[in-house]
Amino acid sequence: MAEIIDLSQEIYSGMPVFKKLPQVSISMYVSHEEWMGIENSEKQTPSVNLLEMGEHTGTHVDALNHMSIEQEGQSIDTMPLSMFYTRGICLDLSAKGKQELIEIKDLEAALKEYNLIIEKGDTVLIYTDHYRKYFDSEDWPKGPGLSAEATKWLGDQKIAAFGVETMAPGVSGVSNREVHRLCGAMGFTHYENMINLHLLVGRGSFKFIGLPLKIRGGTGSPVRAVAVFD
Repeated sequence: MAEIIDLSQEIYSGMPVFKKLPQVSISMYVSHEEWMGIENSEKQTPSVNLLEMGEHTGTHVDALNHMSIEQEGQSIDTMPLSMFYTRGICLDLSAKGKQELIEIKDLEAALKEYNLIIEKGDTVLIYTDHYRKYFDSEDWPKGPGLSAEATKWLGDQKIAAFGVETMAPGVSGVSNREVHRLCGAMGFTHYENMINLHLLVGRGSFKFIGLPLKIRGGTGSPVRAVAVFD
C-alpha cells in the first residue's frame, strides 16, 4: 500500500497570511437545524460554511500570471496539470538560519548529501525546518529563501516547480521579488507554506501531487499537496 504524506497546512480563521494579503475567515453560512426548520435550537451544526480568503492562502501554488505583468493571461486554469503531478525530491537545507539566502552551492551540496539528481519536470522541495521552529510566531515571516542565482539555476534544470515551508520563496525584501520574476520568465512555478518536509529527507524520490483549484483567471490556488511513496 502506498504511503501518503500530507504536506499542507490547515486552513482556519485568523491563520498567518503574507503581509497585507486577505485575512482568512470561516463562518457558518447555514446550519442543519435551519434547513430542517428547527426553531430555537440550542445547538447549531454547520451544513455549509462560508470561506473568505485570498488565492495565496496556506499551502498554495502560484500561477505564472502572479509573477509579473509579462505573464498576463497565464492564469492557474491555463497551466497544464502535468506541472502539478510530478516526480519529487526533497533537499535538506535545515542548516540555514532566519533570512539567510540559499545559494547554488547549497543546493548542490544538498543533492550530493543524499545522492540525488534533479530530472526534467521535477518538483524540488526545500526543507529548512522553519515551519516547525517559527510558525505563527513573530519570526515566521523571517524565513530563509532562495537567492536569484539559485532560482535561475533551478530553472535551468527545467523543473516544473519548487516548494518551500516559508511564506515566500525568496528572502522578503532581499530576493523575493526577483525569485518570483524569474519563475515567471523561465516558465516554472513554486509552492509556499508546506509542512512535513522533514518526513521526506533522505528517502529519495517520490510522487508529488499539488493540484490547484480551477479558478478562472486565478493568480494562484490553495492546494492539498502530498508526497506518495509506492
